[in-house]
Amino acid sequence: MSPDSSTAHSRAVSVDDTGVRRQLADGSEERVDWDDLAAVVVRVIPEGLSDEDVFLMLAAADGTGTAVPSGDPAADALIERLQTLPGFDHETFVEAMTTDADQAYVVWKAGGDTGA
Repeated sequence: MSPDSSTAHSRAVSVDDTGVRRQLADGSEERVDWDDLAAVVVRVIPEGLSDEDVFLMLAAADGTGTAVPSGDPAADALIERLQTLPGFDHETFVEAMTTDADQAYVVWKAGGDTGA
């Protein structure tokens, strides 16, 4: 995941049985395959640089990943899929999606330990 990934504008996000792909406006692509998913973090950035203030950050085991704005048209499908992950922390997810605290919330880690 590039350092400015959360502020880069998406051209398209797709969620399928393979994983998540995010095409950026500059033509580059970020992707995470479900088999490689290591962690899911909800990042809240109040008063952010863009209209988006909540990002679903997916990290792969190799350190790559992507950040999908919660307002993206594909976010509902992504959230639905994430909530089926074994050990997904639904309580922390709801807290993250309803707060304006400048914080990162770990809602899933490979192995099922979110620390909650």
